[in-house]
Amino acid sequence: MPLSDLEHHVLEHIDEQQLVESLVAVIRVPSVTGTDAESDLQHAHAKMLDAAGLDVDTWKFDLAALRADHRFPGEETGRSEGYGVVGMTGPGYPALVLQGHVDVVPTGDVERWHDGDPFSGVIRAGAVHGRGACDMKAGVVANLAVIQAIRASGVVLERPLAIHSVISEEDGGLGAFGTMVRGHGGEVAVITEPTSNRIVTACAGALTFAISVPGLAAHGSTRLQGLSAFDAFLPLNRAIAALEADRNTRPDPRFLTTALPYPISIGRIRAGDWASSVPDLLVAEGRLGVIIDEEPADARASFERAIANACAADPWLRDHPATVTWPGGQFASGRIDDDHAFIDEISDAITSLRGGPVPERTAAPYGSDLRLYSGIGGIPTLHYGPGDVNFAHAPREQVELTELFAVARSLTLLAVRRCGAHR
Repeated sequence: MPLSDLEHHVLEHIDEQQLVESLVAVIRVPSVTGTDAESDLQHAHAKMLDAAGLDVDTWKFDLAALRADHRFPGEETGRSEGYGVVGMTGPGYPALVLQGHVDVVPTGDVERWHDGDPFSGVIRAGAVHGRGACDMKAGVVANLAVIQAIRASGVVLERPLAIHSVISEEDGGLGAFGTMVRGHGGEVAVITEPTSNRIVTACAGALTFAISVPGLAAHGSTRLQGLSAFDAFLPLNRAIAALEADRNTRPDPRFLTTALPYPISIGRIRAGDWASSVPDLLVAEGRLGVIIDEEPADARASFERAIANACAADPWLRDHPATVTWPGGQFASGRIDDDHAFIDEISDAITSLRGGPVPERTAAPYGSDLRLYSGIGGIPTLHYGPGDVNFAHAPREQVELTELFAVARSLTLLAVRRCGAHR
């Protein structure tokens, strides 16, 4: 669809320099999930939305009430406070919601980052580097750039646009959950997670598990008198690998380029308390990929069954079985209907600007806030945002500036078309 004069006018008011400066500034706030800086960035974002002329709702979460709700999505970090931030262009039910999370994962080994500073926001070779650059502070500032361009152009939206800024996406989705419970909704939503120019219409889920494997303690010099919990874990690890292979035999066709749509990974192992003792306990923590449209309870049952069967087949574990618990984040899968008209709307906005073939429509192998917006809020939701998810959670995380600008332009055009506008 060709651009109208009004659309050209609004797009001319996207300030790329301001966009870059905003991204560098938010990267420099070390908003690791669960830390005070997470709240600091929410307050800063509320001020930016207010400065852009939005009606801003900022509220402190009632954590006890949210955690007591049977729909609570779980969490992996302790936090004593949390804030929700929603900005709207005016009263009424939003025609479009743009959502982003401000929290980031820990940095890992700082020596693997440029200059040893994961929060530098340094610009090199046309990309901004730093923890959160693509996951997903680029998406957060792209959302902000949309309303800034509309306001600077003097154009008035005919139906409301809402900007949601949330916390705790990385450890379960408390922020999105609290925002839905607050009653903030919309006709459709875009979560600006990194998608590499694709439109993500579905997300697998991810359930955090912990396996406690018993052993029998003994002095390391007489280890045959004991049984190492590490050795006892090995047949369970093989059973997990077999389960992973089985769960990936018939992947959803939306996983066009994903080699392993539903991974099961062990992220942390703890065993023993003394180097010269045979460990009598191993705890393995990890995440179980949830198949699209699979009930989390069914996913948990399949995992528990695989562990129980492996224990029954092992001489030691048969009488000393491992136990499985489900702490931390519990991400169900989520999706938008394949034939929903909104997918074509955002696709048309993208192709109106860049030309060429329509963007690829695909699924993501990770959990996200999508399932809370669609499942609890009842909002048809998809992902489209700047960055390559392969850089997320990795050292030297980065986002290309050209992609940041392109996404900001596409979202601005989408907002003008979906909400309607006049001078």
